Amino acid sequence: MPRLKSVHHLALTVTDVDRSVPWYVRILELEEATRREDPESGLRKVVLKSADQGFSVVLVQHPDTERPWFDERRTGLDHVAFCVGTRDELKDWEKRLAEHGVTFSSAKESRTLPGSEVVVFRDPDGIQLEVWADTDS
Repeated sequence: MPRLKSVHHLALTVTDVDRSVPWYVRILELEEATRREDPESGLRKVVLKSADQGFSVVLVQHPDTERPWFDERRTGLDHVAFCVGTRDELKDWEKRLAEHGVTFSSAKESRTLPGSEVVVFRDPDGIQLEVWADTDS
């Protein structure tokens, strides 16, 4: 069996792509690659790519996405962690988030991988996102 090489994309359900796309573009510096809207089903999808094309985030709006605030304690997605190269870059992310008015927790040691540090914040739907610096950075 061939081994999996990487994650192709991550798809997140959002309540309003028109609100979420600009947030992900502004905060995470992702670039809109494609957009698909299906008038029959009401489904809306926007593919956002990282500048180096290393990964994609797909934001999906279903016509019946009425739901309460995101809760990582429910079965399904817990959080999404993005990696940076160094702890200094992690500090730069703290500055960036503060400049854009995003509430976040300051970098602190990970309880999952001791020695690594993580900054935690949420998107407009409350989906937990992290910026992570590994132990070897």
